[in-house]
Amino acid sequence: GRCTQKRIRFWCADESRVGLITEQGRKLTAMGVKPIGQVQWDFSYRWLYGAIEPLTGKSWMLEFSHLDSCCFERFIHSLAQAYPEELHVIQVDNASAHKAQKLEIPDNVILLFQPPYCPEVNPIERVWQDLKRELKWRHFDSLEQLQQALTEWVQQLSPQKVCSLTQWDWILHALSVAGI
Repeated sequence: GRCTQKRIRFWCADESRVGLITEQGRKLTAMGVKPIGQVQWDFSYRWLYGAIEPLTGKSWMLEFSHLDSCCFERFIHSLAQAYPEELHVIQVDNASAHKAQKLEIPDNVILLFQPPYCPEVNPIERVWQDLKRELKWRHFDSLEQLQQALTEWVQQLSPQKVCSLTQWDWILHALSVAGI
């Protein structure tokens, strides 16, 4: 059961859609000159499921073709299996994929639902912003090229980077008070 676990870990999880459509944004240009870049309007995309641990900076990421409860279930099971001796409290939003009735939650996982319509309380949103910043103005000819870029980004995502993006004082204080 859950009471016999050795260690409690607090994770923040969410999903982000990334696709072949060009992420546009600000670019340094001369005064009055609009940014110029190759833009693609292909709406093919992938979903990156992620969990980050603000306390240590660890991250767990998997890519899927879509967002649904089956993919979410596979994602949380993979996280639970990677660290089987620990109890995982995972903060998630109120997406239907996280609340599906047939969702099977591993014994060493507890889902902690954040308030509705409050993505700003989930630190992983800052990680997704970093990913989108990395993909800004990049052009991919295929989903395979996009997947390669995602793989490279995930591999370079260091614990130090995750900590710098997600170690908010109130989270660290709450974890300290909780003895985590």
